Amino acid sequence: MAAITAAMVKELREMTGAGMMDCKKALNECDGNMDAAVDFLKKSGAAKMEKKASRIAAEGIARVAVNGNIAVVAEVNSETDFVAKNETFQEFVQLVADNALASGLNGGKNGEDIEALLEMNGLKDVLIEKTATIGEKLSVRRFEKVEGECVASYLHAGGKIGVIVAADGAADVKEALTNVAMQIAAMNPQYISREDISSEEIDKMRDIIVDASLNDPASLPKPILNALISKACNEKVWSDADIAIYEEKKSNMNFLFNFLSNEAKTALAGLAMADKANIVAEKMFGGAVEGRVSKQLKEICLLDQTYVKAEDGKQTVAAYLKSVNSAIVIKKVVRFEVGEGMEKKNEDFAAEVAAQMGGN
Repeated sequence: MAAITAAMVKELREMTGAGMMDCKKALNECDGNMDAAVDFLKKSGAAKMEKKASRIAAEGIARVAVNGNIAVVAEVNSETDFVAKNETFQEFVQLVADNALASGLNGGKNGEDIEALLEMNGLKDVLIEKTATIGEKLSVRRFEKVEGECVASYLHAGGKIGVIVAADGAADVKEALTNVAMQIAAMNPQYISREDISSEEIDKMRDIIVDASLNDPASLPKPILNALISKACNEKVWSDADIAIYEEKKSNMNFLFNFLSNEAKTALAGLAMADKANIVAEKMFGGAVEGRVSKQLKEICLLDQTYVKAEDGKQTVAAYLKSVNSAIVIKKVVRFEVGEGMEKKNEDFAAEVAAQMGGN
C-alpha cells in the first residue's frame, strides 16, 4: 500500500473541500490514487457536504417519535422549503427522531449530543448520502426528549412546528395532552405556570411596562396625563401651535394625539420620564401597570392562557385540565418552530432574473 502523506491529504482537501479525515480515508481506500480518491469522495457525498457547509439551511421540518412514556421531537434543516416537502428528506428526519428516541441522549442545546446521535447506527453516513442525493445542505439542528406518566405530541403545518408534552398524575389522558400540545403550537407559551418565572424576570417585565407607558403618554391615566399637559403648556415646553391644538381639542381628549406634532408627543414623554419616580408612586398608575403585567403573564404562561377550544371563550388551560383530571400536572413541554432564531436566505427572484438578463 502506498504511503499516505500529509501533503497528499492537503492536496485532496483543496481539490474537493472535503474534511481532512474524509480525505485521508479516501486515499487509504484508493491506495493513494488521487483521481480515484476524488471519485470516492464524490460517491460518498462528503465533498458535496463540506462545500455546502457555509450555506444557509433554515428551512426543513420537525418530526416526533413516541414510545410509551417517552417522546422526542427533532428538527432537521434544509436550504429550501421545496426539499422539506420531499419524501426522502421527511423519511430521514423521522429516522433522526427515531434514533434520538432510542438513544440515552437528552439533546436540547447540547451540541455534543447532536454529534453523539450522528455517530449512532451510521446516521452520519446516511446524512452524507442524503445530502448527495437531495443536492442541498442538510443539518440536524436539535432534538429534545420528555418523559412522564403520560406523553403526547403534535405536528403543525406538516412539521413546521413540533410539540411534545409530558405530564404526571394520570396515565390515561393522552387526548387531553394532545389538545394541550395543539394549544402550545398555536399560542407559543414561554412558561408552564407563573411559578416558573423568577421574581427577577417579573421585575424586569414590570420595568419594561413602566417605561413603555411613560413613553406613550396617551396610555397614561387621565389625571396623570392632564398634569403633564398642564406642565407642558405652562412651562412652554410645547410650541404655541401645539398649545393651541390642545385648547381646541381638550373637550374631547380621545382625539388630541391625532393632531399634536411629533415634537409635542416626544416632549410630553420626556416630562413623564423625568417625573418617573412620582408617577410610579401614584396608586392609579401602579394599578394600571400591574394590570398589564397580569395580562402579559396570561399570554406567556400555558396554564393561564385561554384554552383555544374553550366553548365559552374564557376557560383557561388549567381549568380545562382540571375538568379532565384534577391530578394532571404538566411536567415538561418542548416546542420547536423550524428555523426560529436562524438567519434565513433572502431570495429576491425578480432581482436575480434581472441580474442574469443584465449579464447576458
